Amino acid sequence: MKQPAPNPDPSPTTLNRRELAVGVSAVAAAAMALRPHDSLAAESVPTARVERLGVATIGLRYQGSVITREAEKYGDIVALADVDRHVREQARASFGSTPRIFEDYRDLLARKDVDVVLIGAPDHWHSKMLIDATRAGKDVYCEKPLTLTIDEGKVLRDVVGSSDRVVQVGTWQRSDHRFRLAVEMVRGGRIGKLRKVTCATSKNPTGGPFQTAPVPSHFNWDLWQGQTPDVPYIPERSHYTFRWWYEYSGGKVTDWGAHHVDIAQWAIDSYPVEIASQANLPDVENGYNVATDFSATFKYANGVELEINDTGRSGILFEGDGGRLFVNRGTVAGVAVDQLESNPLPREAFQLYDFDNLQRPERVGKIEAITNHMGNFFDCIETRKQPISDLESQHRSVTSCHLANISMRTGRTIRWDPQAEQILDDPQAAAMQSRDQRSGFEVA
Repeated sequence: MKQPAPNPDPSPTTLNRRELAVGVSAVAAAAMALRPHDSLAAESVPTARVERLGVATIGLRYQGSVITREAEKYGDIVALADVDRHVREQARASFGSTPRIFEDYRDLLARKDVDVVLIGAPDHWHSKMLIDATRAGKDVYCEKPLTLTIDEGKVLRDVVGSSDRVVQVGTWQRSDHRFRLAVEMVRGGRIGKLRKVTCATSKNPTGGPFQTAPVPSHFNWDLWQGQTPDVPYIPERSHYTFRWWYEYSGGKVTDWGAHHVDIAQWAIDSYPVEIASQANLPDVENGYNVATDFSATFKYANGVELEINDTGRSGILFEGDGGRLFVNRGTVAGVAVDQLESNPLPREAFQLYDFDNLQRPERVGKIEAITNHMGNFFDCIETRKQPISDLESQHRSVTSCHLANISMRTGRTIRWDPQAEQILDDPQAAAMQSRDQRSGFEVA
C-alpha cells in the first residue's frame, strides 16, 4: 500500500515503540472499562451448571478441533463426525477416546445425548449442517463464513428465526477487546465522522493444474462434495486448500473478509448499496480459481466507503474527519487510543452488546468475560440470550463479501438493495445470489 502523507495520527506502518507502548497501556485501561471490576485474571472458568451439556462436532480437521477444545471447558464431548476416517479417529483419540465417531453427520444429530453442535466443516456445508442441527433441536456454533451464497442466508434466517435455538457464528474478533474497543470508539465519535474503512488481507495463493487421483479408501469424497458439482477427486480440492476453489468458498474475501468486513460493518452501522471491484481471475484447468490481486469498494447508504483488498498488512483502518484508527489481532493504535489515558470511555459508552458474560458471578471481573467467544455462546445457551455474533449480523457481513466476489466475477459494478436483499438491474449478477445444488444436498 502507498505510504500516507505525514499526519498527526499514526498510520499502521509508522507506529514507533513509544507510541505502541502508550497504545497498549491505553487499551489495557479501556479493557478495564469493559468490566465492572478490576481483576485481570484470564484463567478459564467452566460454567457452574450441575449437568454439563453434551457437545458434538462436525468437521474435525484443524479449526473443528480448535473449537472443540474450547467447548470442552463447558460441556462433555460425546460425538464427532468427519468424512475422513483418519481425521475422525485422530480426533476421538485427542478427546479421551470416549466420544462416538460417525462418517455421516446426520447420524450424530440423531443422538439424544447431543445438546450442542459445533460446525467446523468446509464452507459449502455450513448452511445445510446448521439448518439440520437447528431442526434437530440443537444449539449451534458454526464456523465462518456463514454461507456459500447470499440466498442461503435468507433460508437460514427463516429456519433459525422460527426456532428457539441459540446460534453463534465463529467470527470471534467480535469478542476480542481490541476490535470491540475500536468499534466502540468509532461509534462514539472518537475519530470524528467516519468517512472510510479499509480492510486489508494477504493474497490468495495460486496453483495448478493439479492431477486427479483415486479417492482414498478412508475418505468419502461424494459426501464431502455435498451440494457442489460432482467432479473427479483432486487432493488439493479438499481439507485446508478448499478455500481457494470458488466451488467451495470465496478465497480471502470470505475467509478473512468474514472477520474484517464484519467488524467494519459493525462500526459503519449501515449496509452497502453499490459495489465496484478489480481483480484477476485465474484460468487454470484443475487449479485454484478464486480472484487474485483484488480490491472491492463499497458505498454504504450512510455515505461511508469501505475497501477490501489484498495489498497490505492484515487489519482494519478507520478514517474519520477527526483522525484515524488501526486495529488487528495484535494491536489497536492511533491518537484516539493514546488519548484514552486522559479521556477514557465511560462504561456506559460501551453499547454494542448488552450481555458480556458478566451475569455469571464466577466470571465477573475476569478478562474472559470479554474475550471468550465460546464462553459467550455457552452462557447464551443457559440464559437463552442472543450471542454476540448473531445470525443476522453475520448473514449481512458475508453477504457483502459475496457481493464483492460477484462484482469481481462479472467485472461490473453491482447495485444492491439492502432492504429487499436483491441485486438490481443485472439479471446475470442477480442469478449468482444462489447456485445449483446437487440433489439430496439442497439448502432448504
